[in-house]
Amino acid sequence: MFGKKKQPPIKSLIAQGSRIEGNFTFTDGLRVDGEVVGDIHANPQGASILVISESASASGEIHADHVIINGTVRGPVHAFELLELQPKARIEGDVHYKALEMHQGAVISGQLRPMGEGEEKPTLKLAANNG
Repeated sequence: MFGKKKQPPIKSLIAQGSRIEGNFTFTDGLRVDGEVVGDIHANPQGASILVISESASASGEIHADHVIINGTVRGPVHAFELLELQPKARIEGDVHYKALEMHQGAVISGQLRPMGEGEEKPTLKLAANNG
């Protein structure tokens, strides 16, 4: 259902122990294992994927097509295609999504705001607990 499009490659990494202060723009894919203090924006031309790992934290707005979070985000999240919240995801801010997959244990302190055309309901998928 969600895997119909080929994901862009992850070409950039903010490594654990690294800290970036300021806004960050990327193309294709970005994995954050460190800390970002500022907005993270995918280049609007082409598909994008952003991974916030368990060890990562981000403070600022996030904008990407496919967003996978297993760390801490303080600020609004805008996932234009799919938002995946892994078990250790912690979000303090409103979440805007077209489709949402949320694992047990993920926490959102903010509002869920579906992006949709007209009055259609967004796609929600309950993640299976694989024990």
